Amino acid sequence: MKVGTARAITAEWVMKHLSEEPWFRGAYFSGSTILLNEKEELPAASDLDVVVVMSHDETPLKLGKFRYEGVLIEITYLSWSQLQSVEEVLTDYHLAGSFRVNTIISDPTGHLEKLYHYISAHFTDETWVIRRCEHARLRIENGLKAINPRDPWHDQVTSWLFPTGVNTHVILVAALQNPTVRLRYLKVRDVLMDYGYDEVYSELLRLLGVCELTAERTEHHLQALEQTFDAAVSLAKTPFFFSSDITAEARPIVIDGSRELIRSGFHREAVFWMVATFARCHKIFDVDGNEDIQSKHRPAFEAMVADLGIVSTEDLTRRAKDGLQYLPKLWKVAESIVVANQQVKNKSLI
Repeated sequence: MKVGTARAITAEWVMKHLSEEPWFRGAYFSGSTILLNEKEELPAASDLDVVVVMSHDETPLKLGKFRYEGVLIEITYLSWSQLQSVEEVLTDYHLAGSFRVNTIISDPTGHLEKLYHYISAHFTDETWVIRRCEHARLRIENGLKAINPRDPWHDQVTSWLFPTGVNTHVILVAALQNPTVRLRYLKVRDVLMDYGYDEVYSELLRLLGVCELTAERTEHHLQALEQTFDAAVSLAKTPFFFSSDITAEARPIVIDGSRELIRSGFHREAVFWMVATFARCHKIFDVDGNEDIQSKHRPAFEAMVADLGIVSTEDLTRRAKDGLQYLPKLWKVAESIVVANQQVKNKSLI
């Protein structure tokens, strides 16, 4: 299906099902597909991300992934208050990218249009690029300092994994690239190669712990993840913010998308999302399952994490320390990319 067709179908669903709600303040596309040309084919392992703006300060968990007219759509809710300050949106490395181009589906108040015009004009200003990089760096610092040894093992792993993965976002933001979620390591690889920082990419892989991992071993872990994933889908009842990623609808993205990466020679780039999915499945087992199901699937999760060099909380603490110590070098690389990036405007040359 062409990207333009998929966008039209998605917009139709939003207008039909949400636009008349009294709390509805607008909707726009976000995520990895916003820069695709309408005439391109939508990748099989991609969904269309939509942010629906609500008048409420407190928003419900995202509606998640579902299929409509053949399109896999993901709906996330955002509070109207989070979009009131254009400066805060420009500083937020997750929010700002959606307004660098016109992604608006519906804008009954006209506010989204104002955001788009201002942010698209200033998105590439050095000041705002650096602030977004700082926003990402702060995510790493706060996350790696927040690992709680009293948490269940899957939560401890998640607390280390995600801020470690944000290293890629610092670089992607500096290069004015979309800070994608599942494909972050694949995308940052391209950026670092383009700017001549091959050794930095190796260091990011080292921080993740995948330098020595083989394609065969990664595919073995994927086979175990398939079984874990299907078991979690069958049990899931309690809503989590990630619930829509552990569903039958999301299976092609998680499982088939990972297999495609592995067989394309990017097995190390597949690992981040595989481990994240493993941990999320075990959170579902912890809440909606029982000891038997946890015991059945725990060895597979532990084996994958062990292949990253992590078997204890002490390992996680050490790896978090390594990540924090790496931040000064990461920051210098990000600054260098901003200076070298010809798209960045109004440079002070840092």
